[in-house]
Amino acid sequence: MSSHRIFPLQTSDYLLSFQFSAWYPTFSSISIKSTIIRPLSQAFKEYLDSDGIFVPEGSENVFAESPPSDQEDEDDAAVGQSFSFPDLDERIRQIIKEYGAIFPKLNFSSPKDASWVLPPSSPLKCTYPSDVYILLKSSDFISHDLNIDTVFEGCQCDPSNPPSYQLELVLRKWYPIDRSREFRCFVREGRLIGISQRDTNFYDFMNEPQTQNKILETLRRFWEDKIKSEWHGQQDYVFDVLMTRDLSRGHVLDFNPYAPRTDPLLFTYDQLLSVFTQGSSTPELRIINSPLHPVASRNAPAYQHNMLPMEALVLSSGREINDFSDLWRNEIQQSVNDDD
Repeated sequence: MSSHRIFPLQTSDYLLSFQFSAWYPTFSSISIKSTIIRPLSQAFKEYLDSDGIFVPEGSENVFAESPPSDQEDEDDAAVGQSFSFPDLDERIRQIIKEYGAIFPKLNFSSPKDASWVLPPSSPLKCTYPSDVYILLKSSDFISHDLNIDTVFEGCQCDPSNPPSYQLELVLRKWYPIDRSREFRCFVREGRLIGISQRDTNFYDFMNEPQTQNKILETLRRFWEDKIKSEWHGQQDYVFDVLMTRDLSRGHVLDFNPYAPRTDPLLFTYDQLLSVFTQGSSTPELRIINSPLHPVASRNAPAYQHNMLPMEALVLSSGREINDFSDLWRNEIQQSVNDDD
């Protein structure tokens, strides 16, 4: 019986119902303002797939400080290709002008693991096309969306009739987000069974019983009033919500398949199955309840393993950021001189 399986049947139609263009038109009124750009050229996919981290010609902010042109030429030579997307650049600039600032994603994945490449005070905030490109190129996460094999991994598909898939670029209006108010909600066979804190930091206020009761009640009501009757696909899904400051309302951030690829955060999928089979009418809420919780960040940045080359980590040890920046520039210049 399906109720005894950890995961629902994974079909191509099921997985495609979670790409951004499939769900956003229905839920745009309760989500972040966004623009979907498609189709995208084959050259754009080749750019994202190419080796090295560099931006296409013409996408840079000509008024901002940028690396010396000799270094940019070396980067282009290193990858052996040159890319330019003037039409896409112009479209991105138009959307930035409309929204003020944006953050990008593809069909399913966002480059949140690459937020370190932009100023830490405004993570993922893009104000020029080059910001969008450098985020996407620096991300490991978005590679999932570039290959049909990874998109439909674990899917029961007919090899002789592969599903249709079209890459899309999504530009969302950027806001400063208080991550303590982000939650991931798990729905199984049309029942909201679990809610997990998304940020891996301990927050005192989240452990107050009154606060937890309000979170539970608001998210349960939000799901019943805004999502349950509007989700017309398979009734197994995961959605992410940003709650308002007073915890009285929510905004949908994303939908994800109820599948191994979706992080269960403070649950395991075995635990979620146990919650489901118990048949409770109230979802289980999980919060990081102590600074010593096994998954608590302890002030470590998210995706820190994606951030810097090992040489940078060695050089940075025990140094202030300004000292490290100067030393890092000197190290790069010395490397260039050695190569000469």
